[in-house]
Amino acid sequence: MDYEYGNYQMGVVGWILYIVLIVFYLFCLWRIFVKAGKPGWAAIVPIYNIIVELEIVGKPWYWLLLMLVPVVNVVLGVIVIFRLAKVFGHGTGFGFGLLFLSFIFLPILAFDSSSYLGPTVE
Repeated sequence: MDYEYGNYQMGVVGWILYIVLIVFYLFCLWRIFVKAGKPGWAAIVPIYNIIVELEIVGKPWYWLLLMLVPVVNVVLGVIVIFRLAKVFGHGTGFGFGLLFLSFIFLPILAFDSSSYLGPTVE
């Protein structure tokens, strides 16, 4: 195969940037889990991180099984996002921020001074 130098280089830079963003996202999840009193390492364990996140927002573990159903997973994911904002003392506007601009609002949630209020917050 014949690669142009510029295209190949941008591909490598793109992958490095992608990996850096994933590591930063996992670091933010780690901080959020620690804020909620859960082990931070749970953020990097696939499937278990969803179970821990469901515990944080006060939803039952079997929602993980429901998340395997198409369309239902989208609805449950949106509910979990809005509950995540609520259990840290933020409102609906912050929930929309987490939903549509998560790359901005997730670090805000991880590094701001908000504290975990518990899953029974109404």
